Amino acid sequence: MKKTLSVTLSALLGIGMVNAASLNLDLDHITVSGLSSGGYMANQFHLAHSDWVNGAAIISAGPYGCARNDITIALAECVDKTSEDTNLDALNEQAANLAKNGKIPALDNLSGDKVWLLHGTRDTRIAAGVTDMLARQYQGWVGEQNMQYIANKPFAHVYPTKQSGDNCQSSQSPFIGNCDYDAAGESLQFLYGELNPPATELSGDIITLNQHKVAGSDADTLAETGYAYVPQSCADGEKCRVHVSFHGCNQYADAVGTAYVEQTGINQWADTNQLVVVYPQTRKSLFMPLNPQGCWDWWGYTNKHYATTKGPQIKAVEAIVRSLNTQ
Repeated sequence: MKKTLSVTLSALLGIGMVNAASLNLDLDHITVSGLSSGGYMANQFHLAHSDWVNGAAIISAGPYGCARNDITIALAECVDKTSEDTNLDALNEQAANLAKNGKIPALDNLSGDKVWLLHGTRDTRIAAGVTDMLARQYQGWVGEQNMQYIANKPFAHVYPTKQSGDNCQSSQSPFIGNCDYDAAGESLQFLYGELNPPATELSGDIITLNQHKVAGSDADTLAETGYAYVPQSCADGEKCRVHVSFHGCNQYADAVGTAYVEQTGINQWADTNQLVVVYPQTRKSLFMPLNPQGCWDWWGYTNKHYATTKGPQIKAVEAIVRSLNTQ
């Protein structure tokens, strides 16, 4: 049975940017997106919560389980090169076994979900073959008619936008590309169907979320502060949907400020379509667990459950999203 609650943001978050506002969120189904390690995380979150997530938009990432809990395999087969040792059938069997053992929900939940993928032809940080494997994997799970794979655009390893960011052919911080291409709009309209045109001026606010307070020890490898964009219509109590977008490596807030939160174009589409966007944040670590580039965990630096429903970061993000709808 659907359960939708309202929550006063100023009381929950201890901030004043959304005055006397409450959120009325439909959390029966959410969508996710991400770039690079954030793309891997979007995929992992999708599979770990396929009974809850019904759409994913992923830029430059590889198949579920690619790293097999081993950083050596991750670097050898799942980033800028592929390997003959990468057996997609074996990865799919691994996912099936996780589902059989209750580590992730049944893979049948993925049937009919919408999946939008992109890999730029000038992206040298993630090999085309890596994302090709993700496309083939998802095709078998969601059905060819429910997937769109854009692989013919001359983009580097960036989040492509209509006019924000830096040179589209150069992969440099903050990894937002001025590509004359609206990846946010293309992906969200594939996930949701036809949407209202994006806002030319935002009505809402970017709010801060205390990830450590909300998610406890599961958020130990995350930054203390995360973000969300709340359109004014949602702050006023209109029923809104939720989209979670995961930044890439070296794209966390301590490294690039709010560039990923503000420059992808997602907020403009969210503003006119009753969509709250959650931007969880990692942090870098030069000690164990080692994560010097602030990546999301897609190879096992948190623990062996990293890609499952019990993965600490997956649990933390779930808690962050649900906290927006809990008194």
